[in-house]
Amino acid sequence: MNKLTCPHCKTPFEVDEQGYSSLVKQVRDEQFEKELKRAESAATKEKTAAVEKAVFEAKQNSQKAISDKDLEIERLKAAVDAEVVKAQSDLQSKIKELEGKLANAETEKKLELANQMKEVEGKARELESDLKNKDLEYKLEKEALEKQHFLALQDKDRFIAMKEEEVQRYKDFKQSQSTKMIGESLEQHCESQFNKLRSTAFPNAYFEKDNDASSGSKGDYIFRELDENGVELISIMFEMKNEGDKTATKKKNEDFFKELDKDRNQKNCEYAILVSMLEADNEVYNEGIVDVSHRYEKMYVIRPQFFIPLISLLRNSARNAMAYKQELQTVKNQNIDIANFESEMEDFKSAFGRNYRLASEKFDSAIQEIDKSIARLNKVKENLMSSGNNLRLANDKADRLSIKKLTKNSPSLKDKFDDLGN
Repeated sequence: MNKLTCPHCKTPFEVDEQGYSSLVKQVRDEQFEKELKRAESAATKEKTAAVEKAVFEAKQNSQKAISDKDLEIERLKAAVDAEVVKAQSDLQSKIKELEGKLANAETEKKLELANQMKEVEGKARELESDLKNKDLEYKLEKEALEKQHFLALQDKDRFIAMKEEEVQRYKDFKQSQSTKMIGESLEQHCESQFNKLRSTAFPNAYFEKDNDASSGSKGDYIFRELDENGVELISIMFEMKNEGDKTATKKKNEDFFKELDKDRNQKNCEYAILVSMLEADNEVYNEGIVDVSHRYEKMYVIRPQFFIPLISLLRNSARNAMAYKQELQTVKNQNIDIANFESEMEDFKSAFGRNYRLASEKFDSAIQEIDKSIARLNKVKENLMSSGNNLRLANDKADRLSIKKLTKNSPSLKDKFDDLGN
């Protein structure tokens, strides 16, 4: 049993365990309901206040975000438009500048090529005129030289006839004066004959005894002559051989050819001449100048009376040959100049064509780069326009945002908003 006191009349009474449990349950259910209702009311108020606050904050944030987006969209549109306008303006200016430069470059190249072609044509005409003049001069000089050579041949024939007479006189003189000729050295005789004419006929000549026997042998005399420019015209190695009529051992001229040719080569002489009194009865040697070049190159055998005449003939021949060589070299140089001129002209054409081709390729490359830049700018413009469209669609979606759409699939929130609206 449990003893309880009535709260109103203060009368004590007793209840059993079951009754006590029933009273406790009643009290507890009623208190619980009160507490539950009070807690539910408080939760409802808090939830309502939170929802109102969230809705208010959401509206403020949404309006601020929309405002910021609008400003950002406007700023981006203005920046994009300004950038596109500037890029188009720069592009147009660059294109005009490049077109102007290309036109100027083409004009300058054409003018330069025209001037150079005029110079080349002028030089070609000058060279052609010079070549014609040189051909005319060459023909005139050739005719003059041929005439001179003809006259020289006539003089030579007269000279030979005269010398044949001298040979005959010399034969007679030898027969009558053989003892004197043997006594007087042939070398001294030839040297004396040369020295008589040295100052007048041979002012630039060298004629001295060959004293260099370092190679084992040596000739008798060496003759060298230079022209006005110091260039050697002619060089001769002389060998003098003499004997008396009563000499027991007779030698022949050909016995000395090999040694004379050896001495000539060692001393770098062009000609070799044997002045000989040997084989006095040999008509071949007695008739005049004997050319033995079929055995040894540029070798002659003469009697003493042909000593000076042969030197004169060889020297004049060398002078004429030198003149022909110089004229031939002049013609060769002219031909070389013309060939060089043509080669330089071809090189110029090739180089100019190459430079023009490279400039054209550079210009085409620049135009392609400009086209690529335009395509890239158009692509950027399209992307910016697409971005503007997306921002516009986002703005439209933000404008269409409402509480009704937000609570479309949330009935509990819809009811709360409806209650707030009521």
